[in-house]
Amino acid sequence: MSTQEHPLGISFEFFPPNTDAGRDKLMGVRDALAERRPRFFSVTYGAGGSTQDRTLHTVQAVRQSGITTAPHMSCIGSEKARLRDLLTRYREAGIDRLVALRGDLPSGMGGIGELRYANELVEFIRAETGDHFEIAVAAYPESHPQAPSFEKDLENFARKMKAGADFAVTQYFFSADAYFHFVERARALGVEAPIVPGIMPITNYTKLARFSDACGAEIPRWIRKQLEAYGDDSEAIADFGEEVVSRLCQRLLDGGAPGLHFYTLNQAKPTLRVLDNIGC
Repeated sequence: MSTQEHPLGISFEFFPPNTDAGRDKLMGVRDALAERRPRFFSVTYGAGGSTQDRTLHTVQAVRQSGITTAPHMSCIGSEKARLRDLLTRYREAGIDRLVALRGDLPSGMGGIGELRYANELVEFIRAETGDHFEIAVAAYPESHPQAPSFEKDLENFARKMKAGADFAVTQYFFSADAYFHFVERARALGVEAPIVPGIMPITNYTKLARFSDACGAEIPRWIRKQLEAYGDDSEAIADFGEEVVSRLCQRLLDGGAPGLHFYTLNQAKPTLRVLDNIGC
């Protein structure tokens, strides 16, 4: 297997499985996607550390493919001592890339921790570890759902980048215009680093609607209506989703996007079908 990166910045996100069967399945997904020579894999976290150990274990398993693997790291609900310990563990494990996020406060936790925002986490990582880690942060082309305005969200994004982030990965979206507008506005604020669009393959309308309502990603009305019309026809939904997402990816790349980051939901086939369609 070649470990040379794809010329585009292709990358894939996984979540830590919580069963042996899920872990076995993920290793097969990892191997299938590793054939596309991604720039990196990433692994999500549990806020406040609820699954941080599972994140590290999953990162270590995924890294056996020979592909750089980046754990997500959140700051809300955590103290600096705990974050410092986690950074030490990651360094000792040979990890040199992180996705730095604010995260959500877990239910039942009273305090938000010593760091409130992602820019503070980026600054903390840089202060503790210098340039050891390549750091990615999140971007929201359609605005963070908790942001008071699009302008404020842009300012917060620029603050994260200027705190020491190397690149950004966006929340998923289905409007290429939203991405291009966000990038244009970010550049006007002095952000020069790559902003990689996040891509969500469409395979299940119910799950997609639930995810989108929770994270503020807009599903255009025409896509919602078509998905609703297919009802329980999972094959028709997958075919339509493949067409919509493939067209989106092609337009993004044609417009100068530096790569694509796929939210795989620990599945290989939907992402591979899109990559085949766009010649990646």
